[in-house]
Amino acid sequence: MSKEKVETVSKISQLKLFFEDSKEELKKVVWPEKKIVVNATWVVIGITVVVAAVLGIIDLLYTNLIKLLVS
Repeated sequence: MSKEKVETVSKISQLKLFFEDSKEELKKVVWPEKKIVVNATWVVIGITVVVAAVLGIIDLLYTNLIKLLVS
């Protein structure tokens, strides 16, 4: 076998081993319940909306302050 072919076979074997190991590790994962995921998602959405509103208000205040200073 040529050196290139051996390297290709080796890389394919490594990739196969990677996927097998990944599959085994995924079996060990303790997945959260759907209710927990949904609640956490709503918390993230709520915090995002609040932060966006606060930043929007701050932006509006600074915009008006700069307009007053420039004019």
